[in-house]
Amino acid sequence: MIIKGWSTVYYRELLILKRKFFKQIASMSVAPLLYLIAFGLGMGRDITVDGHSYMEFLVPGLVAMTSMTQAFAIGIEINVSRFYWHIFDEFQSAPIPNIAYVIGEVLAGVTRALLSSIIILTIAGLFGVVLSYNVLFWLAIILNSFVFASVAVCFAMLVRSHGDQALLSNFVITPMAFLGGTFFPIEHLPSWAQKLLNLLPLTHASHAIRNAAYGIAPETFSYLLLPALGIIFFMVAVYCVGKAKN
Repeated sequence: MIIKGWSTVYYRELLILKRKFFKQIASMSVAPLLYLIAFGLGMGRDITVDGHSYMEFLVPGLVAMTSMTQAFAIGIEINVSRFYWHIFDEFQSAPIPNIAYVIGEVLAGVTRALLSSIIILTIAGLFGVVLSYNVLFWLAIILNSFVFASVAVCFAMLVRSHGDQALLSNFVITPMAFLGGTFFPIEHLPSWAQKLLNLLPLTHASHAIRNAAYGIAPETFSYLLLPALGIIFFMVAVYCVGKAKN
C-alpha cells in the first residue's frame, strides 16, 4: 500500500512537471544565468577564492541554493492542489498512508532540485566552468534537497494561504540563500556570524557540494547532519499531514 501510494503521488507531480516542462526549464535557467553573468563575470572576474576562480566558487554555491529553492518550491504545488484543485481532499479519502503521501511529494521536490542542478551545470559548462561532479557531489545535492523538500511539506500543511507561503519563503529561504555560503565564504565574517550561519543546513550543503566539486576530502559531519535533519523534518511532515487530514 505504501509503495503504491507514494508512486501515485509522485507520478502525479511528474505529470504536472511534464506539462510545464519547457516553462520550468526556462524559469530554472534565468536566475542562475543572471548570477553567473552579474557576479561571476561582472564582479568576480579577477577574484580568486582559496586558489579557485570566483566562477568556480560560485557554481557549487548556486547549485546548493537552487536545489534548496526548487525542492522547497514543491510546497507551492501542494498548496495549489489543496486550495484550488482540492486534490488533497481526494488524498484524504483515499487509502493512502500519510508517510506514502510525504514520500511522493518529497521525491518530487528532490526531482525538481536535481533537474535545476543539471541546468546550472550545463550553463556553467557553456561559461567554461567544469568541476568534479562525482558521487559525493550528487549525494550532497540529494541530501540538501531531501531536507528542504521535507521542510516544504511541513510548511505546506501549516499555511492557510499563498500569502503565508510567500511570507515563510521571505523570512526563511531567501535569507538562507544569500547567507549560507553560496556567494561568499562565511569565513570572511566575524566569528559570531560564522557560528550563527553554521547552524543553517544550507551552509553545510554548500560546503559539502563545493568540496566535492573541488575534489577535496568531504567533511563527514555535513554528510551526517543533512540526512539527520532530513529524517527529522520528514517525520514532522508525516505528523503535519496527519493533523491537516484531521
